[in-house]
Formats: sequence, structure tokens, C-alpha cells
Amino acid sequence: MAQPAWQDPVPLSLDTAPVPAYGSGSLADLLPTLVAGQEVPGFTAAIPELTPADRNCVFLIDGLGWEQIKAHPDEAPFLHSLLPTSRGGTGRPLTAGFPSTTATSLASVGTGLPPGEHGLPGYTARNPETGELMNQLRWRPWTAPKVWQPYPTVFQLADAAGVHTAQVSAPTFEQTPLTKVALSGGSFLGRLSGEDRMDVAAQRLAAGDRSLVYTYYSEVDGKGHRFGIDSDAWRGQLMYVDGLARRLAEQLPPRSALYITADHGMIDIPFDEQSRIDFDEDWELGAGVALLGGEGRARHVYAVPGAQADVLAVWREVLGEQFWIASRDEAVAAGWFGPTIDERVYGRIGDVVAAAHDDVIITATVNEPHESAMVGVHGSLTPVEQLVPLLEVRS
Repeated sequence: MAQPAWQDPVPLSLDTAPVPAYGSGSLADLLPTLVAGQEVPGFTAAIPELTPADRNCVFLIDGLGWEQIKAHPDEAPFLHSLLPTSRGGTGRPLTAGFPSTTATSLASVGTGLPPGEHGLPGYTARNPETGELMNQLRWRPWTAPKVWQPYPTVFQLADAAGVHTAQVSAPTFEQTPLTKVALSGGSFLGRLSGEDRMDVAAQRLAAGDRSLVYTYYSEVDGKGHRFGIDSDAWRGQLMYVDGLARRLAEQLPPRSALYITADHGMIDIPFDEQSRIDFDEDWELGAGVALLGGEGRARHVYAVPGAQADVLAVWREVLGEQFWIASRDEAVAAGWFGPTIDERVYGRIGDVVAAAHDDVIITATVNEPHESAMVGVHGSLTPVEQLVPLLEVRS
């Protein structure tokens, strides 16, 4: 029954927001489960459906969510055929974690910790020490990596325990701060072509009696951002990466398990005023806001001192039917960032956190012109963004 026109809009209840499956079925649980099966001290198998293997390889395809594989059997016949193997043969996906964005997800994968502990809670987040927005993908402005993320990676701990550990990725990523805090440990092998990465990953997997190898491909996400997931360019990348996955699977040495996953899914947003709300042109949303962080579908809103309650009220009134709008404490209590929040991380979370429910984003065309021009986006708690595969091939 439609509500009468004279009634105020009813904000979405925070109880309706899906919470990532931290501790049992999120990206943060993957590597701890794999190395627990390799008898690395200090880890337990958080994803009980997975069977231990001596040699584990994780192939992370940036931006290729569960829903996208399901929807494209013709472009990704190999990946689509593996859907029943996902999550130990249950045919179920994992959840990325919140926000469902690359910096946050890669840190969750590599550290085995949820965002509230590793401390990369978004594309951009405020540094409480400086008051500046910190871009955690590009690492700008420069911030001491080990101060920002002090925990050892699973790769480092596995390497110390005698597991042959390697990352195979684009050479440009070797020295990035994000790689240092999220994916370092063992050896890094830079390879330009996707085919070379698959071949080297298989070689590194065979190089130890116990091995942990990670490899990565980014351009599915890149084409999705630029052209959208309904574009020929994106579908071409999907076809290409499907071939890469098959190439790697066919080279697995004995006693190996290959896990193909992603850091998030993606959704295309139309270019119209109803779907793209421009913060830089909206005086009402900007009132009392000192900094706008995060990204279009997962915003951290930092209020000027004393204005937190007013900003929360306005954002709920204006956007509450399209976004889950939470105060920092509400988002923490709901478990969006994980079951616990480190003290150093608490102030990085927005005074207000806005997670998109509908097909809509909050752009900032003046301050974020590149991001505001993206066709395909991600970040929120919806299934199309949150659900990622855990496809499995064993030898």
C-alpha cells in the first residue's frame, strides 16, 4: 500500500542491511582457512567447507562478482561451469566485506582480518592524526604503511612457518604501500601478461611441498568502471580472464587446490539526476560536512565538530529511502566493519556512513571528477556488490 503523499518518507531500517559473513564466509576468512590446513601455527579453518590441500593458489579477479559470473555463461563458460564448486562444493558465494572495494578487500584477503581491525575501511578515509582524507588505494597523502596497518600478513606468517609463498602480479604493484601492508611475504614475481602470470603461478605452486601462491588480474574491474558491465569491452575482458583461469587450472601440480575469487562485484548506474546525486551541488547534504570520504555507493561523511547529529538527521531525511544511513556507532554495532573495531580505526570511520540500497550513487563532480564519471561502480552491501565466488579446481 502506497503511503499518503503528506507523510514523511520512512528511512530504510538498518536491520534490513545485509551484514558480511565475517568469521565464517568472508574474504577475510579465506587465507586463514587455507594455511590452517597447511598447519601454519595460530590459524583455524574459518570456512569449514574447504578441504585442506598441500598447495593452495588464489587467483583474484578484480571486480568479477558472483552475480556477474552467473549472468554470463556464454562469455565465461569455464568459470560458469565451476559455480557448483564454489565454497567447497556448496555452490554458495563468499561476502566481500564492507565496503566492497579493492583496497579494503585486498587488505582483508592478505591479513585475514576484517576492515575494523586491518584499518582500511574504504576507498578514502579520514586520518584522525592529520584530519586529511587518505586514499588507501593510491596511498595519498603518504602515510607510514606499518603505522596505518601494523598487522603481519598471512603470507608473512606462512612464509615464516616454512610454506613456499609467492605473489604473481603486475610489476607496478611490487613496491606499492598497499601491497606492502596487505600482500607482502615470500617472493613477488612481476609479470606483464596474464598468460605469464598464470604460468609462473603454476610453477611457484609446484616449487614447494607446501605452497601458497596468489595471483591477480585487474582489467575486468578497469573496463567495468570505464564502460560498464553491459559493454562489449567488459565482456571481452570476461572472455579473456575465463581463458586465463582455464590456463592456470590445466597446469596445477599434484596435491593442489586453485581458488578463483574476487574483491567485489559491480553495478552500472545511469547518468541521470535521479541516479547520480551530486554532493558538490547539493547544499543540503553539504551542510555541516567537513569531509566527504569513501566512494559513491559507500560514503564516509565527516561532520564539523558539534554537527554530527544534524548531519545524520539531514542525510536520513534526504537519502534514507535509497541508502542505509547509519551513525558511526550504529554501523559499528551492526557489524558492518567486522565484530571488533581497533581503537586506531574508530576515527577513520565516518560520523555518518551511507551505504546504497537502490541503483544510485553520491558523486562529487568537482572534487572527484574521475570517480564521478565511472559507469560501473561498487562499494555497498547489496548482493551484486558483496557476493564473490570461491570457485575451486583440485588436482
